[in-house]
Amino acid sequence: YVGRARVGTKHTLTFDAKSHRSFELAQLQFLPPLSFGVLSSSQRLSCYLHLQSIESEPPLTADKMPAQKIETGHNDIIHDVSMDYYGKRVATASSDSTIKIIGLGHNSTSQHLATLTGHMGPVWQVAWAHPKFGSALASCSYDGRVIIWKEVSPNEWTQSHSFDDHKSSVNSISWAPHELGLCLACASSDGDISVHTARPDGGGWDTARIERAHPVGVTSVTWAPALGLFGPDGPEPVWKLASGGCDNTVRVWKMENGNWKMDCFPALQMHGDWVRDVSWAPNLGLPKSTIASGSQDGTVVIWTVGKEGEKWEGKVLKDFKAPVWRVSWSLTGNLLAVASGEKKVTLWKEAVDGEWEEVTTVDQ
Repeated sequence: YVGRARVGTKHTLTFDAKSHRSFELAQLQFLPPLSFGVLSSSQRLSCYLHLQSIESEPPLTADKMPAQKIETGHNDIIHDVSMDYYGKRVATASSDSTIKIIGLGHNSTSQHLATLTGHMGPVWQVAWAHPKFGSALASCSYDGRVIIWKEVSPNEWTQSHSFDDHKSSVNSISWAPHELGLCLACASSDGDISVHTARPDGGGWDTARIERAHPVGVTSVTWAPALGLFGPDGPEPVWKLASGGCDNTVRVWKMENGNWKMDCFPALQMHGDWVRDVSWAPNLGLPKSTIASGSQDGTVVIWTVGKEGEKWEGKVLKDFKAPVWRVSWSLTGNLLAVASGEKKVTLWKEAVDGEWEEVTTVDQ
């Protein structure tokens, strides 16, 4: 299943976007266990809970898709949505400087659980940590701060730690695969990427920095998946990141001897404008790595590489003729969702011959 996926199944999710008719789609994410979330530049969050098999049914039209509409209580634009590991709670980030925690119940019910305040500007992204580290949430903001939130008792949250070492807006955050420990990568408009790693003894955090990762600004960051982190000599984990920036490039980074170094030469460049989002696909043991990048120029590029040290190859998925805001892989890695400024969400899969085909679309 898409979400908490079972290998080998071929399902996709369909969704109703009618409530966002007059707005651009700003964010999307495959959400566990059987849901798909879409955000627009409105104050309404919709989580879509309809599962459709692409093998046995034709794509459904938007007016046939049941959807759970969640009133978040935000007073301004919502920029991000993230669902926890168990699919029971949603966190939202907004320009009103707050984060909302919303519980999802049976029969399409929802309940406001908490409002987190602490940022002094728009909150761009939120991300749940893996539950092995407890109930923890990270957020990043225009104010240049990254906050780690901990749930100390049911629905009672506190700021566990705050990072304020960036000079400009922190635009994107991404938790590392849990096998690497509690580790958070942060991308900033100051051109740097910071990587914060919690010490195993609970004695604080260690911070590494990739300076001038994208000198004119970093827009997005994503980790290589856990299943793709083992080198040719055995199960020694390899730390890898990918980032997108205002220099129109995608860059891959690797930790070697305690230092982060660029792992692609030259930088991956097929876009003609800012790279708005990057997403590293789960590889499920396949002998290749895949990264999707979406750009202000309207294109989505699929980057692939085989063995360690080989050259990345890029292929344009499609020119959407409008800015691409987000790209998101299903947890099986076989479906890619794209949200663009043409008021559409499209889902894509790779065919046996290596070509990508659109499996469903929702028009605004």
